[in-house]
Amino acid sequence: MSQGYAIELYFDPALENQVLKAWNVLARRQISSHLIEIESRPHLTLFSTPFIDIAKLENILRNFAAKQEPLALCLSSIGSFPNDNNVLFLGPTPSLSLLQFHSQLSDAIKKEGIEIGVEHRPDTWIPYCPVAEDVPKTRMVEAFTVLRDLKLPVSGYAMEISLVEYPPVRELFSFTLGTHYISEI
Repeated sequence: MSQGYAIELYFDPALENQVLKAWNVLARRQISSHLIEIESRPHLTLFSTPFIDIAKLENILRNFAAKQEPLALCLSSIGSFPNDNNVLFLGPTPSLSLLQFHSQLSDAIKKEGIEIGVEHRPDTWIPYCPVAEDVPKTRMVEAFTVLRDLKLPVSGYAMEISLVEYPPVRELFSFTLGTHYISEI
């Protein structure tokens, strides 16, 4: 049974591998392996919702992706949210191009009558790439120390936009930015 849907932005292989290194180090140290266990991929979440018209969203994302180019990203900070999920993340530099990309996607979604929750609205969205979830509070300092050894910043490109259902993560469809190529899984 699905708990929700998310629009995720996927990275080029080199940037994805940098994030996977962090996931694997945290898993080997038995700090957190949750993202690996739910079969996630390194990503930025652009939008999420518990219910969605999949066909409508597929059209929106196909058209949106065709008009975009790969997006330069620089993961430059380490952070955590002040809640009980104990999520650690790599934060991208909030470049004008990233913020415009998200804003344009939000406009396309709203234009089709799809409600956007407050956490994903352009004026409140915090872009982040999760690297650990459900980290025990007693291991947060150790997890931050591991992430500090990553030699940030790491740069690359966002290459694909995808709709996933979770958990576990199951990609419903994906579009490469700047092309009409469709990959259905």
